[in-house]
Amino acid sequence: MRDILSAPMSVSIIVPLRKFFRTFPRFLLPLFFTGCGVNHSASSSKNISSAPAAAMPVFTPAAGIYTTAQTVTLSAATAGAKIYYTTDGTVPTTSSNEYTGAIQVSGSEVIEAIAVAPNYTKSSLAKAGYVIQSPTVSGPVIPANATASSNIQELDTWIFNHDPATPGTSVGATSLVNTPSFSAHSRQFVSSYTNTGGEIYSVVYANDTTSMNFVYDGWVWIAAGSTIANLELDSNQVTENGQTVIYGFQCSGYSQTWEYSGAGVKWVRSSQPCSVSNWRTNAWHHVQISYSRDNSGNVTYHSVWLDGNEQVINATVPSSFALGWQVGVVQTQFQVDGLGASGGSTVYLDNLTIYRW
Repeated sequence: MRDILSAPMSVSIIVPLRKFFRTFPRFLLPLFFTGCGVNHSASSSKNISSAPAAAMPVFTPAAGIYTTAQTVTLSAATAGAKIYYTTDGTVPTTSSNEYTGAIQVSGSEVIEAIAVAPNYTKSSLAKAGYVIQSPTVSGPVIPANATASSNIQELDTWIFNHDPATPGTSVGATSLVNTPSFSAHSRQFVSSYTNTGGEIYSVVYANDTTSMNFVYDGWVWIAAGSTIANLELDSNQVTENGQTVIYGFQCSGYSQTWEYSGAGVKWVRSSQPCSVSNWRTNAWHHVQISYSRDNSGNVTYHSVWLDGNEQVINATVPSSFALGWQVGVVQTQFQVDGLGASGGSTVYLDNLTIYRW
């Protein structure tokens, strides 16, 4: 990731700004265009198979965060269906474990399942992620008067673009899905790239010029087989004086640390380790980031919690810029940077809440 900024802006003012952007630091290039295209898919008048698909397995209780071990049962509405499942991140087949009774989940675990039945084709793949978390797990302190913007991943105004400040190319797509999910409405980000290209996904979620403290709180799932260099979780806020305050934060596979945006609009390495390649795939990870600003636009990055484990950053840097963005805009960015010559990734974001006060 080289560029941490993106915000919606009217197309009518883009052309006059082109000359400006040629000399503007690439790290701060805002992205204004969202690619859109028509999917010209071929249709056929013949059905490849007349057999219906078996019903997808259903998990009880639903995927989620629990403080005690859970007894998980699987069921399928199709009569005579057999269910096959895995818990090791592989896609189940009829050679996998056949479901014959409740599954005991005592730690964080992902169950994937299919159903098969006579005269039916195989069901769609069902996934459920369970997190068994002690009620004493630490996290940022959020005051009672904080404003919470909840389930930001469900907003239908997400936009996405290749980050032109990264080399290569990228193509992205995003949609709401019900599995894997805690809320039944997680957001899926599917990206492909060449030459470590990065794809930026962003959304405006509030209008607020006065808040000075923020906590980013979300759950991230990285699908097996994804190749990711950096995972970026940012916020931007335009204050009353028209300055855009940047809260840039990422887990960098290059430096193997948590990084934050700093003076000179460059990524700064913290002393705290982080590498996306070390995150367990096909599992939910809880990410919480605490930061604040002062009236001069200096941002302090306090701490980040990954799966309940606090890593103290405690760094203050100037991070306020005159970008001409709309006053009051508060937005978040979720960027996925590729690793290597080519590849792709599938990442999910759920229960995204950003607190501010």
